[in-house]
Amino acid sequence: MFGDGRVPVGTWLKIAGPEPVEIMAYAGFDFVIVDLEHAPLTLETAYRLVNSAAALRMTPLVRVPDHTPSTIQKILDAGAQGVLVPKVDSVEQARAVGRAVRFPPEGDRGAGGTSRAGRWGLRPNAEYVGEHVLCIPQLESEKAIAAAPEILALPAVDAVFVGAADLSMSMGTTPADPAVRELIAQTLRHAASAGEPCGLAFGAAGPAVEAIGQGCGFVVVSNDTSMLATAARSLVSQVRAGTA
Repeated sequence: MFGDGRVPVGTWLKIAGPEPVEIMAYAGFDFVIVDLEHAPLTLETAYRLVNSAAALRMTPLVRVPDHTPSTIQKILDAGAQGVLVPKVDSVEQARAVGRAVRFPPEGDRGAGGTSRAGRWGLRPNAEYVGEHVLCIPQLESEKAIAAAPEILALPAVDAVFVGAADLSMSMGTTPADPAVRELIAQTLRHAASAGEPCGLAFGAAGPAVEAIGQGCGFVVVSNDTSMLATAARSLVSQVRAGTA
């Protein structure tokens, strides 16, 4: 996903159906994130969406609901090419998440070569355990932002993602607050110094373009449900206005 000189553009998937995955692929997104934290999706549904995204040549990532190693392992053996892990507030938590993502000796992930990631046992074991999947902690508190330099220095961490909404709520304010914006800018600087990407999420294209110009390493723009809701409301409003 990283390394081709272009800032990857992705979106969240919250609908339990294959059609949104296809639409995002045909629209040109580089990656999708199956959202198990804020959508009522099951592991089985996530598995199907990951499979569809990979077949359509998008990078399939999954936002897991928590730090549980067994969930991370199942998601990776389902074929996800990386995980976003919410509410990583310290270097100790980031290290534990990294160990859940990596095989021994770097981590604790168990071998499941007969899974989809191992091509049902047909993939050479060295290739299966040697595949590099992305470990992306989400930084969503002032404590997490303060720990960003140490988190970014961990060998198992490939990038960080700043959850501006949760960060601002933890501070009792909104993402537009200059104090929040400064913390985000600070994290972008830390990521640049570490040579690792820092990602952000936006509801519209304009702020995403601005963030890329400021050094954001990857952007997540809107989600399948919001795109549908926005288009539906706009369409109805136009019809009503035209017949008033």
